[in-house]
Amino acid sequence: MAWRGCSTLGAQLRRTPSWPQLLGRRRIVSCIDPSTGLTEEQKEFQKVAFDFAAKEMAPHMAEWDEKEIFPVETMRKAAQLGFGGIYVKPDVGGSGLSRLDTSIIFEALSTGCTSTTAYLSIHNMCAWMIDTFGSEEQRHKFCPSLCSMEKLASYCLTEPGSGSDAASLITSAKRKGDTYVLNGSKAFISGGGDTDVYVVMCRTGGSGPKGISCLVLEKGTPGLSFGKKERKVGWNSQPTRAVIFEDCAIPVVNRLGAEGQGFGIAMKGLNGGRINIASCSLGAAHASVLLAQDHLTVRKQFGEPLASNQYLQFRLAEMATRLVAARLMVRNAAQALQEEREDAIALCAMAKLFATDECFTICNQALQMHGGYGYLKDYAVQQFMRDIRVHQILEGTNEVMRMIVARSLLQE
Repeated sequence: MAWRGCSTLGAQLRRTPSWPQLLGRRRIVSCIDPSTGLTEEQKEFQKVAFDFAAKEMAPHMAEWDEKEIFPVETMRKAAQLGFGGIYVKPDVGGSGLSRLDTSIIFEALSTGCTSTTAYLSIHNMCAWMIDTFGSEEQRHKFCPSLCSMEKLASYCLTEPGSGSDAASLITSAKRKGDTYVLNGSKAFISGGGDTDVYVVMCRTGGSGPKGISCLVLEKGTPGLSFGKKERKVGWNSQPTRAVIFEDCAIPVVNRLGAEGQGFGIAMKGLNGGRINIASCSLGAAHASVLLAQDHLTVRKQFGEPLASNQYLQFRLAEMATRLVAARLMVRNAAQALQEEREDAIALCAMAKLFATDECFTICNQALQMHGGYGYLKDYAVQQFMRDIRVHQILEGTNEVMRMIVARSLLQE
């Protein structure tokens, strides 16, 4: 296989620092330094997140991917640092941090394992939804164990027949006295089957968004079952399954908000989810820029390091520019969401669209710079590329993000 190069060169390249070693050094080029513009407090918890990523995640991310391991104990260690309920209120065990703080943390953690961090972001979104829209009883029942990650959560919106058209969902909840009887199924549920708490959007009324309510189910509920574990291109450190409801009896007290408020709750959750998943893309792209930079200085062709090739210099410069632009857009949207500005929804959509597209381009270009080596699973760059490809699809496809932005502009 000529594209792999000679065995001597392969051995030489494999002796270069591994990704965990590079991340542990955090040899950050100043122009892409993710701590630029942060407060001292933000720099402190960013450092904690980077250190955790380097020591607890990066050394294992390839194994988690290859063996499809859901690293629950590692995530519980992250929860001990406050990462299980980052923007949940402190009175129920959360860290009470801002949306911007959350973005900073997820970006840093994602450099250690993007797939695992993405699940953490979904878990955080579910905990926030219960904290924000739940009653005091619901908050104190569910949130403490979610923030400690003693229990794990899944978000259940997508169905086999309703993806982008989420308001057309057909999973039904018929009220009978003090319970709802839930029937239907959800598709592509992160953590499905391995998690303990399911935040489910279901139809309690007529057609359209106003007929949707939000229920919280616990694992072990009679009638709750799961499909086969999906085989995925990336995100292999978190299981994905269908979640199936067959005459599940759910207490009415497990409903978040009033009947008919479920779709609004789901969308408000997703606004933050879009910032979170964009932040995970930033971490993967940042890691890929550093990996490409290191490879260009080590790999030689035509008697010179690749770093001396002006074309590759320019491509690296473009990657760095895209990264910084995406980061600024994500952090601006996070701040807008925190301040509950009128333009927050459109800005979150813009940030998710731009960051996930640009960061995938960065990771893909970094793989290209590695040549044949980038296509080998010995090299971390391919995993970052595989793990963030789905970010352009979930939390609302990037086509839907364009619709949201266009609608905002044309309604002004």
